[in-house]
Amino acid sequence: MSEFWLGERAGIRGYRLVGYDTVGSTNAEALRAAASGDVGDVWFAALGQTQGRGRRGRSWDTTHGNLAASLLVLPDADPAVAATLGFVAGVALERALATLLPRGAAEADRRIALKWPNDVLAGGAKLAGILLEAERRRDGRVAIVVGFGVNVVAAPAGLPYPATSLRALGIEVPAGAVLAALADAWVDCYDAWDNGRGVADILRQWRAAAAGVGAPVAVDRGGDIVRGIFDSIDEAGRLIVHADDGRRIVVTAGDVHFGATA
Repeated sequence: MSEFWLGERAGIRGYRLVGYDTVGSTNAEALRAAASGDVGDVWFAALGQTQGRGRRGRSWDTTHGNLAASLLVLPDADPAVAATLGFVAGVALERALATLLPRGAAEADRRIALKWPNDVLAGGAKLAGILLEAERRRDGRVAIVVGFGVNVVAAPAGLPYPATSLRALGIEVPAGAVLAALADAWVDCYDAWDNGRGVADILRQWRAAAAGVGAPVAVDRGGDIVRGIFDSIDEAGRLIVHADDGRRIVVTAGDVHFGATA
């Protein structure tokens, strides 16, 4: 559909695009394509979702005009290594969103930062989220779907944490422009990842854009709360927390809270 287009570099590299006004879930569309044998490198994008989902089966509210986009790729990498594509996605989305900010708009209230494991913040409020899902195909290959949700025109209300949108930041761009910037940034970051051989470089770039380093953090690991100082992420992308009792804790999964919510 005309509301969406790919950036020049993505087009040159042969990425394809399927666009919708409204769809159940772009991730679900991408997973269906994977199961049917699609060769990958295809974006599914929509202005609205009726059955969007986030991490751990949570629903993802998509106001019409926001961006829901999912990319199907078939990396030549072990599934454990392919899981680091979440960091590739974060770096690519941070780059893409930064290009949409007006020149000189690097103030604290607009700074784009990455929150472990899969959120993008602007001025400390959630602007976007990322969700990875996998599909093992009949040919034995593992297809990865990288889902992106970006608050373009509005942020969901009633959340237990602050959220924002590009419009609230004074940035009036259509969802199609966000997708075009993201598709081009993805090409560069995916090339750098190089089927897992470039993980260390991607993690270095992710750390450079990370939110909350050196600040108090609370991590909810399914009811087990870890409190301390956010140190960094290790070579496997796991969160490192210096706990209040002096322990160095490695976190593989959990919900992270900074500031007052920590």
